[in-house]
Amino acid sequence: MAYSMFESRKFFNRGICFAASNWQRWWAVDSTDSRSTWGSELRRTRRSFAVKRRCNFIVWQSSLFAMKPAMRNSILRRANALGLSSQTWKASSSFGCGSQLRFHCASQRGIHDISARTFAYPRSFIANADPSARLGKRFASSTASKSALNKTELYDLHVEHKAKMVPFAGYSMPLQYADQSHLESHHWTRTHASLFDVSHMVQHHLIGPGARDLLMKITPSSLDSLKDNHSTLSCFLEQETGGIVDDTVITRLGPESFYFVTNAGRRKEDLEFLTNEIEAFRQTHDPSTRASVIHWSILDNRALLALQGPSSAAVLQSLVTQGEASVEGDLTTLHFGQCRQLHLDFPDGSHTPARLLISRTGYTGEDGFEISIPTDHDPHLPRRVAELLLSNPEVRLAGLAARDSLRLEAGMCLYGHDITTKQTPPVAGLGWVVGKDRRDPSSPLSSFNGSSVILPQLASPAKTLKERRVGLTIEAGAPAREGSPIVDINNPDTHIGIITSGLPSPSLNGTNIAMGYIKQGLHKKGTEVGVLVRKKLRKATVTPMPWVETKFYRG
Repeated sequence: MAYSMFESRKFFNRGICFAASNWQRWWAVDSTDSRSTWGSELRRTRRSFAVKRRCNFIVWQSSLFAMKPAMRNSILRRANALGLSSQTWKASSSFGCGSQLRFHCASQRGIHDISARTFAYPRSFIANADPSARLGKRFASSTASKSALNKTELYDLHVEHKAKMVPFAGYSMPLQYADQSHLESHHWTRTHASLFDVSHMVQHHLIGPGARDLLMKITPSSLDSLKDNHSTLSCFLEQETGGIVDDTVITRLGPESFYFVTNAGRRKEDLEFLTNEIEAFRQTHDPSTRASVIHWSILDNRALLALQGPSSAAVLQSLVTQGEASVEGDLTTLHFGQCRQLHLDFPDGSHTPARLLISRTGYTGEDGFEISIPTDHDPHLPRRVAELLLSNPEVRLAGLAARDSLRLEAGMCLYGHDITTKQTPPVAGLGWVVGKDRRDPSSPLSSFNGSSVILPQLASPAKTLKERRVGLTIEAGAPAREGSPIVDINNPDTHIGIITSGLPSPSLNGTNIAMGYIKQGLHKKGTEVGVLVRKKLRKATVTPMPWVETKFYRG
């Protein structure tokens, strides 16, 4: 009954919206015009369904009309099925005409479970109003229609696990899953292990005598010191400006063999960039020489999974094929930033038909692994490996919402938000990706894209940089989101920067954290600034990143 009511066109036309708890705040989406409002504005609209949390209660309330008995009974049945107690039904005038239904609920999960199972995601409904509600919009592409979206090899698995799928970088990707809220998924990753499908990302293989020279030109990394089966974070750079075309992790597989992964949202730009750079490289090298030989391939025949969290090593170790060489199969000797190609065992006694490229890397700040899975021998291998990992009770699926909050707590950038072609590595706080042996302007190794801009910035940042990426801790209240202005705390009319990412930190009990760009000289630790959140001045302090200590395994 409740669901059919929401699906009724007359109620959509009357502007029913649904709000859910976001810690002490609440969030609403108006079905008539998709406007987003916070509580103060919601009070004025008086067109809402609201769910809010007060202490250990959740409250359903209709301020448009009195809640119908059928709806009340439906909610009560769902609450009873979930084991919630202390149900009461009473009239309330706190938001004008309306009524409330209260449930004793000690956890955020209860809010998610009731809302998700009672209303079955009608069009006007964001099921859980923790940060994933906003993330659904953040990750959605305005240009991609559902029919045009690509699907990863694990799409059916996500749907079977009742994932909320959203458009992201041209793919239909899981935002979160029905069996746990964004916050629960976040905490599970920090304490156990989560499995992320990152198959939408672009995997590349570059081989040949000229591979090293090409990468040394388009990135600032010290690849000569990069050992076989070791990885490094790097950036593709624009030739003239040194702007960041994309961030990437480069792995050296051999003397003339490199594997690297780039962002799905930059696929078109990256492919154009690499095509042009390879063509230019060939034009400047004698085609009759070995040094001009480069073979570049995009590994669309591979899926990519990320197993992240403190339990990930034990889980993966239990699956490594027993016949592997003792040293190779021992993950305690595989440190952060290193990789190996290993088989995994299945319960039936078989093992993966091909070796999997297993890298001890990730995007959460936790110990973890990224697993590149070929599909040439078995197109179902990615799903088989995912189900193998999920068969361990320590492992749960996680989506984009948890991935975003985890990476922000770890101080990691999201391309298109925290870094773009407008920033060079020093501006973005990534000056460390420039190899030490590449910083001397008199050295031949200093010749890379944008070096004429980047090297002076590294040498004299106070004179050459106009802004810097910083972390901010913001006073309690509504979180600062992307686009919020950073201002002089004593003169709010003076803008000094902008927020690029922000949310209440799940690991820090909802403390508001954000990263953004601020004027040079105001970037130092402890500097007090202001942030305008919905035109209200909020105090903030420049804070070192990460907010949550990284736990990369180094032996």
